[in-house]
Formats: sequence, C-alpha cells, structure tokens
Amino acid sequence: MVEPTVRTRRLGSELRRLREAAGLKTDDVVARTGMTQSKISRVESARLGIRPDALDTLLDLYGVTDAEKRAALHVFARDGRKRGWWQTYRDVISPAYADLISLEADATDMRAYESTLIPGLLQTAEYARATISAINVTSTDGEVDALVEVRLARQSVLTRPQPLALWAVIHEAALHPKVKNAPQMMKAQLQKLLDISRLPTVSIQVLPLDAPPHVGLSGSFTVVGFPEATDLDVVLLEHLTSALYVEEPEEVSRYGTAFEHLRAAALPFDESADLIEQLKDKIR
Repeated sequence: MVEPTVRTRRLGSELRRLREAAGLKTDDVVARTGMTQSKISRVESARLGIRPDALDTLLDLYGVTDAEKRAALHVFARDGRKRGWWQTYRDVISPAYADLISLEADATDMRAYESTLIPGLLQTAEYARATISAINVTSTDGEVDALVEVRLARQSVLTRPQPLALWAVIHEAALHPKVKNAPQMMKAQLQKLLDISRLPTVSIQVLPLDAPPHVGLSGSFTVVGFPEATDLDVVLLEHLTSALYVEEPEEVSRYGTAFEHLRAAALPFDESADLIEQLKDKIR
C-alpha cells in the first residue's frame, strides 16, 4: 500500500471537518450523493483519492462557496499522489521529506524559525554538506552527495516565476562558526544570507543571543502556507530520524501565533542584516 502524502491526509481531514461542520453524518452523504459509505470513509482517512466531479459534489453538499478554497482542495486531490523531480532521490529521502518538497512546490509562503541551523532553503552547498554529514551519521558519501543535490534543487522555489515567499527568523547562535578549521564555509554562508535577503520575497530576521525567554525555546518549526482563504496550512517539525506534520487548524494557528511572537522579538530587517555583516567580517 502506498503511504498517503500530507496532501492526501490534509484533503481527507478537511473533507471530514467540512462534513461535520455541515451537520452531516456519512449516512446523510450516502443518501444525498449516491457514494458508498466505504468510499467516503476511505477518502476522509486518506486511503483513497477522489475524482474532481465527486469532490465538487461533496463541496456543494457541504456549502463550500469560496472559490480559492475549492481550487486549493482540487489541487490537493489532483496532486495527492504527485511525483516530481525528487522521486529520482527516493532511495535517500524519507516520505516526509518528499512531502515537504512537494508542498513547497505548491505553497505560497513559508515561515520558518531555526534555533541551531541555517534554514535549508538558504544554505550554501558547503554548509549543506557539513550539516547533512553531521546529522546523517550512517549515510555514505554518495548518499550525502544526493542529499546536498536535493537541498540545493529545493532552493529554486525562491526564484521561480511565482516565487515562494519565505520569512525566516534565525537564532543568532546558528550564525556563529561551528567548524574552526573551515571558517570560510561560514563566511560564505553568511554572505549568502545577505545576498538572498535582497530578494523581494525573502525576509530574514535574527533573534539575538540576549533575547529574553521566548516561545522558540521549544524548538524549530516551519509553517507551510497556502492561499489565505483556504485554512490548509501545515506545520513541519523535524527530528533526527523522522518528521511530524501538524495539520489540525487550531494547532497550526498556535504555531502561526508563535511565529508572530518570534518575529516581534527578533531584530528588525536592517539590524539583522547589520549583525550578519558584522559576524561575517569577524571571520578570518
């Protein structure tokens, strides 16, 4: 059985939420649409896809009139089993990582808080190789090479015709050199942050070392956003051997609020850029 993607799970959970909000049980949907109870259950549990006409039937029944939301759900249904360039690397990337790359392709924005590392979409090849090698301790050199290629390929979302809007809050601790015998690696990485921050759709703030206790103490997270009216955002929490997607709207909203607090606690854009420049210039 093919593992359902986060798109398929999100579509299923949203259809279930819409049905319940409309005050309908699965028996009611069966009676009004002619669909089988098994099909409705399997779609809502992400074990089965759904055709466009059947999706429209459900959305009509549930009273969904918002055009953007309907369009977003159709994208999720169409691309639920989507396979892209990253499938070439399926032997070295996890299903959760493939989900992230797939979501980045459709997302309108990402809000990322990183406490110890530079966000993947902002990394240089050398920095990516050093961090991937350190984290993936059992990977071969060839696998590390492939993972670096994937990370760099992901960055194209920032320069595509309709670029992803990225807002990153990075703790200052992540900006200090970690490898004493390779200082130029970090110098080049800090320069890349300065260069890429000039893109109109990229915003970078630094959370200073002397910031008071903040919500980011609980760890890094990324909010992947879709068109504003869809309420289909998801949150990614990465761990050493796995990744967790938070998909319930109430929980996603809490992470959105947490990011706003971190953004407010971080240095303004100009001061963040000045600090990055100062740290870069100190590296010899």
